[in-house]
Amino acid sequence: MTRIRLAAPIAVVLTLALPALQAAAQPAPAPAQTPPATPTPAGPAEQMPPPAAPSPADPTVPQKLQAGDAFGEQVVLPDRTIVYLKGHTNWDTAFDTLVDAFKSLHEYLDKQGIKPNGLAMTIYTQTDDTGFDFQAALPIAESPKDPPKGDIAVGPAPSGKALKFVHRGSYDAMDSTYEAITNYLDDKQIEAKDLFIEEYATDPVAANADKLVVNVFVPIK
Repeated sequence: MTRIRLAAPIAVVLTLALPALQAAAQPAPAPAQTPPATPTPAGPAEQMPPPAAPSPADPTVPQKLQAGDAFGEQVVLPDRTIVYLKGHTNWDTAFDTLVDAFKSLHEYLDKQGIKPNGLAMTIYTQTDDTGFDFQAALPIAESPKDPPKGDIAVGPAPSGKALKFVHRGSYDAMDSTYEAITNYLDDKQIEAKDLFIEEYATDPVAANADKLVVNVFVPIK
């Protein structure tokens, strides 16, 4: 399971190269032609094509990314308060377990009269061959008046320097994205912290499970 490998320490290099996506997202070169003697304005049929998606031949970039998707972009995660549900699940039932956790969080916040002020996220705190420990979380602007009980808690989200990667597709297909992330970190010799975060640009509760857009954040040392 490549997510297990991603959570392991890697050799540190704090000087980051440009994101791999920028290099891979350049338009494919046109067949060699003899250039005209003088430049001529391009007509409607000669307009330049839009930037190409990352090349499937590039082993460090997933095939389904679109031009402009982050892959290795350095960001700073802000300080945020989250309400979260702690749990453990195995890989086979992971997505259904996370969806149920987000439903429970929404029910709790609805009773408190609080709306999330950011995207749903999963914080992976430990992984192994069979499953993982997680915090399914929703950002909130302020703590609820009635503190939660049981598996639900309120606390700070991870913050600080991180690398951002985008996944498009199903949750089950995320292993290929994590393999590409691992290759990227290995290639750049970047040391990651022992956790990672998935932030869901598409609502995991309501969205088509095969058409998710997920921002993966890898906190770095």
